[in-house]
Amino acid sequence: MPPHPAVAGAAAQLNNKPTPTFSPSDVTVLFVLGGPGAGKGTQCARLVSEYGFTHLSAGDLLRAEQERPGSEFGELIKDCIKNGEIVPMEVTVKLLENAMKATIQDKPTAPKKFLIDGFPRKMDQALKFEEVVCPARLVLFYDCPEDEMERRLLERGKTSGRADDNAESIRKRFRTFIETSMPVVDHYEKEGRVVKIDATAPPDAVFEATKAKLGKILGDKL
Repeated sequence: MPPHPAVAGAAAQLNNKPTPTFSPSDVTVLFVLGGPGAGKGTQCARLVSEYGFTHLSAGDLLRAEQERPGSEFGELIKDCIKNGEIVPMEVTVKLLENAMKATIQDKPTAPKKFLIDGFPRKMDQALKFEEVVCPARLVLFYDCPEDEMERRLLERGKTSGRADDNAESIRKRFRTFIETSMPVVDHYEKEGRVVKIDATAPPDAVFEATKAKLGKILGDKL
């Protein structure tokens, strides 16, 4: 089956690049991974506040894009999210690249430090992003048991209004995370690029652990 025309267009733009858009000597990228409900967004918000990172949530970018009038990707994203499937990597990588470019253009004097939250979801996404956008410095992995993540998401679903904060969607997302995202964590761990944080503690304690571990590795670049 041929790819969706919008996916083919994004792929063509990404594949015609001889070098990544950004150099890791100029731009710091941290991938932030963890199962749904592990608290990634909460910790990213604190890192933004304390250290001046720009937080890019792959999920938020995709949700915003599906509602954007005239979006070439909108219907495709809606179908993927509804079915608990991963959006084609070309779409997500292109949206992230566009968001990074816009941030640097809009805030030329701000630190060029990005937390990319909920991405990469699969190994091919990781490889493609590093090949065409920017190599990542580290992966922040928030480790949390499934029963605790489900409890948090069901509680959030009472007020979030998100279509995927229900038991059936949550369980699909857990399965997808274990099958497709944990191999990404394992790959980066073998390369010595994973910072693993126990995410079962209260948010303040998780943030203190995050700061301590990142500080040891990044030093004054944090």
